[in-house]
Amino acid sequence: MLRFLLVLCLSAANAVQADGVDSYKLGAGDFISISVYGEDDLSIDVRIGSSGSISYPLLGDVWVLGLTTKQLETKLVNGLKGPFLIDPSVTVSMLEYRPFYVNGEVKRPGSYAFHPGLTVDRAISIAGGFTERASKNKIFVERSSSSTTGSFDEQDKNSVSLKDTVMPGDVLTIEQSFF
Repeated sequence: MLRFLLVLCLSAANAVQADGVDSYKLGAGDFISISVYGEDDLSIDVRIGSSGSISYPLLGDVWVLGLTTKQLETKLVNGLKGPFLIDPSVTVSMLEYRPFYVNGEVKRPGSYAFHPGLTVDRAISIAGGFTERASKNKIFVERSSSSTTGSFDEQDKNSVSLKDTVMPGDVLTIEQSFF
């Protein structure tokens, strides 16, 4: 009965997550929590490194880059089930997202902590707002071209509006106005 209630609570908590976060792909710099019900030795908090894998008890190096938290849960359940546990109950949750970056014509360019629901206008506010030379119509975002490499390509630089969504790892660039 206790296990049923725990699973029910965890399901409800996951349903409350913000739009887009359920499909969020893990990347280098993300800090995650892995919990295995009834197995404290298998429950860890870990930051994903640039290698794209984490070191997990009993399983060794586990590739996590580009997976959603649900996909990672399934991968860990499949790895632990059978040889180590009969019916593992695994939950993966985000503790801290990788930062986003703001460059160009803002008062305080730099990296900032990501929060779900972040929009371009809020990100610019976090960076101190526009400078007097900023163009409010020339705002670009770069997203990594591949969830497995984290690299950026020039064609990944897209124009965005102030109401568009910002994702972890995004690089916002605010260009100068000519007038």
